[in-house]
Amino acid sequence: MKTNQETNLVSWDDHLDNKYGRVGTPTRDKYEEEFENFKIGILIQEARKQQNMTQEELALKCGTTKNYISRIENNASDIRLSTLMRIIREGLGGHLKVSLEF
Repeated sequence: MKTNQETNLVSWDDHLDNKYGRVGTPTRDKYEEEFENFKIGILIQEARKQQNMTQEELALKCGTTKNYISRIENNASDIRLSTLMRIIREGLGGHLKVSLEF
């Protein structure tokens, strides 16, 4: 693990390797998946707030419940791709772009 001797700093990648294992290990893969879900929730929350919309207003616009929007924003619920697309398109007026990395 690389550290800065004077400040005892560790790079983010080294920290993740130490805490969750190297990329490709089951523990690291689980962390990466959960982190992506967390980011989706935060992105939805930030977009909703930028539009001065409550969770209930967003839920009504896209045909779901306030509780479901809350669970997504707080990373407590898996989200189907079709539901995510509906929230972004109908609820927030945006477009979803997806990319794959191998």
